[in-house]
Amino acid sequence: MKKCILFSILLIAISSSCSIVKPHQVAVKSKLGKINKKVKEAGPVYYNPFLTKVIKVNVRTMNLSIKENLPSKEGLTILSESSILYHIKASDVPKIIEETGLDYESNLILPVFRSAASDVCSRYFAKDMHSAKRNEIEEEIRKRLAEVCGKKGFVIEAVLLKSITLPAGLTKSIETKLEAEQEALRMEFVLDRQKKEVERQLIEADGVKKTNVIQAEAKAESMRIEAEGRAKSIEIEAKANKNANDMLNASISANILKMKEIEAFIKLSTSANSKTIITDGKGGLLNVLEDK
Repeated sequence: MKKCILFSILLIAISSSCSIVKPHQVAVKSKLGKINKKVKEAGPVYYNPFLTKVIKVNVRTMNLSIKENLPSKEGLTILSESSILYHIKASDVPKIIEETGLDYESNLILPVFRSAASDVCSRYFAKDMHSAKRNEIEEEIRKRLAEVCGKKGFVIEAVLLKSITLPAGLTKSIETKLEAEQEALRMEFVLDRQKKEVERQLIEADGVKKTNVIQAEAKAESMRIEAEGRAKSIEIEAKANKNANDMLNASISANILKMKEIEAFIKLSTSANSKTIITDGKGGLLNVLEDK
């Protein structure tokens, strides 16, 4: 019985002197109020429960939601629901506990955010928070927050303006303006489409015109080539005739002419008709008078 009691006491003593650090945590020991600079990673941590305590700090990404009234450049008050995504540097946990404390969100992050958000938003118009400039505003606030909190051991990952509530009158004005801009864009699209259709028709007409011109030029070129061909053919034929005549003239000699003359006299002498032949007596046929 006594052994069971002693074992139970020993088990309680061991369990009370051991703390388990989870994977998303780190821990430091505080002995008699003094922080040990050595950071303990995930796993068991043994300590003296009478003199020391183990302080665990979450080092995973945290989401701090804030509802805040923010000023605009025109002096309006904008209700904003924002989120700050941040995590703690594990190596800076001892410094955070000593300088800022475990209530670091209230002591550090929230006050710095309110100051940075008010300063940044006061330089923008309310409508900018609903436009593409929202990302610009978020990034400026994040940088301001990181300048201060980064030195204290915090990493500011992002600042998100999740919900922006504008005054009713301004909301209506913005909606009207957006509708007008959308209508203007629609009309611009219609006009652009009509312009492109006109350009298409002009290009098509120009294409037809160019086709006709090309066809006319091709026809004219064909006629020119055909005319040149005919002229060339006539020229060749004329040259051929000239060459033939030249060859014929070159082939006619005095003896041939004399022979032809004799042949003519022979044919006349054999004819049944009476004829009168006039000659100069020297040769050559001058005239023939046929008596019938």
